[in-house]
Amino acid sequence: MPQRELLLLAEMIDAAEQAQQLVRGRTVSGIEQDRQARDALLWNFTVLGEAASQLSIEFKEAHPEVNWARPSQLRNRIVHGYWSIDMGILHSTALDHLPDFVTAVKQVLGRLECPR
Repeated sequence: MPQRELLLLAEMIDAAEQAQQLVRGRTVSGIEQDRQARDALLWNFTVLGEAASQLSIEFKEAHPEVNWARPSQLRNRIVHGYWSIDMGILHSTALDHLPDFVTAVKQVLGRLECPR
């Protein structure tokens, strides 16, 4: 397994976990009013999506149990339309969707690091 994929997966896990931590116990308006928290949340979603987009098509096809496209789509939305991002969507994505995504990526990473 190329080291690049391992590094990208680790980066995705870290960014997703950071995004979750940033919103945990905070309201959407609280994040909107805290520039550092808002910028950090946007940054972590951007990193997550960029890392996902850097994985090869072959790698993504070999691990179809992970929805690799969603982080990249969200990253593109943030980067190309950052002035109109709905923090509510990012907040709910971090709380409701990232935990399962992280679990799935960790399972892929675990299989790559310790093949059976």
